Amino acid sequence: MSDSLNEVTIEEALENYCKGIIGFGPIWEHMLGYWKESIATPNKVLFLKYEELKEKANFYVKRLAEFLDCPFTEEEESDGVIENIINLCSFEKMKNLEVNKSGTIGKNLVKKYLFRKGEIGDWVNYFTPAMIDKLSKTMEEKLGGSGLSFKTCP
Repeated sequence: MSDSLNEVTIEEALENYCKGIIGFGPIWEHMLGYWKESIATPNKVLFLKYEELKEKANFYVKRLAEFLDCPFTEEEESDGVIENIINLCSFEKMKNLEVNKSGTIGKNLVKKYLFRKGEIGDWVNYFTPAMIDKLSKTMEEKLGGSGLSFKTCP
C-alpha cells in the first residue's frame, strides 16, 4: 500500500481493478452480465462503449432515442436537436459542471480527479508497458470467448 490511507498509486489501482476489487463491485462480472443480456434481449438492454459513442456520437444518440422508443423526427434532426444533445452531454460540459468540479464522493474521492481529458486512448499516457500488458492479459482472461472486447492500445 502507499504511505497514506487516502492515496492509492496507479499501479495499486490497476491491480485492484484487474482483481475486481473496486468500490462499485466486480467490474468484469458486471460487464459480462450486461453484455450477455444485451445479446439475449436487445430490445431491453442497450450496451454502449464510450469509444464507439464518442467516435459516432450522432449515430448512437439516434440509436439511443430509437431504443427508448422516442426517435427523432425529421424536423428535429434538421433543426440540430441531435447536435445540441451531443453538445450538452459532451465531456467538456460534464467536466465543467460545478457539481463535478468540487466536493468529494464518500470521505476522500475528490470529484475533480474523476475527469482527465475524455480522449480515446489517453490512458496509455499514464500506464507503463507492463501495466498495459497486465490489463490486456486480464481482459483476455475475463472476457475471452464472450465476443466482448475493448481496445487496449490505440
